[in-house]
This record gives sequence, C-alpha cells and structure tokens, in this order.
Amino acid sequence: MECEICGKPISENPKRTKIDGSVMAVCDECAKFGRIQKAPPKPKFQKKSKNAKNKKTKKPRREEPEEELIENYNEIVRRKRESNNWTREQLGKKINEKVSVINRIESGKMVPDTKLIKKLEKTLDIELLEKYNTDDLRQYVGKSESGLKLGSIVKIKRK
Repeated sequence: MECEICGKPISENPKRTKIDGSVMAVCDECAKFGRIQKAPPKPKFQKKSKNAKNKKTKKPRREEPEEELIENYNEIVRRKRESNNWTREQLGKKINEKVSVINRIESGKMVPDTKLIKKLEKTLDIELLEKYNTDDLRQYVGKSESGLKLGSIVKIKRK
C-alpha cells in the first residue's frame, strides 16, 4: 500500500488521517498534516437476510466529466450579454432564472451547474465548457507505477 499524499510505501498498518476534511491512508511522515482517526468500531450484531448471499449489487462507477467550465466564464457571459444590449433582467427572463443568479454568475461568486451552463451557451451563443484530456495530468506522475498521488500535484502548506 502507498501513501495517498506522497506515494511512499506504507507498512502493514497505515495511519488513517483526516486532512482538510478528507480521511486518507498516509505514512507516518504525512500523518502530521492532519488528525489521526480512530478505527471505526465494529458492529456487535449484523442482520443477515436470507437473500444477502445471492444478491451482490455493484454500484455503477461515476464517470468523471470530460468537460469543465472555462476559467473566465463570468467575463464572457457579461461581455456577450452587453454586446447583445440585454439587461440582466432580460437575460434572466430568456433563460428562466432570477436576476440574482445572473448577478452572481457575472461577478464570479457562483459557479453554474451543467444545466444552467447549457442554457447560457444556447441563449448567448457562446461556449463555456471545454473538453479536457486526462493525459494532461500524467505529466505530474513521477516514477510511481501506481499512478497519480495528491502530493504530485498540490503544494502542501507548512503551518
């Protein structure tokens, strides 16, 4: 097993550490960045149903999105709205959204969901989603054979 932050091999018992709200299996060195978690208590009694052995349901794995919102989406929406000589109220009516939503999008305080992005793209005739390639992340992978680790991409702040 490897550390989920630095990728170093971990001995038999990795430290389960909560770092910024995420519980990860890390090495002793990376465990100091968070709080070590206790092992969850094992339930004393488990209900066994008659069909539990026969039914093995697999949850479908969520696919990662292949498109992401471009960085300066708020400026593009505002510029296109202004070039069409529309007020925020008019744009809100066209896409059936409140003016406050348009205000927050244009100020960059709100990241629109995919449905709203599609409405904006269609109404304003712009492209806000860009395809990304997972191969771009491969440049960060070092000699680790198991793949990408968190420490390969982010810079860890020292307190």
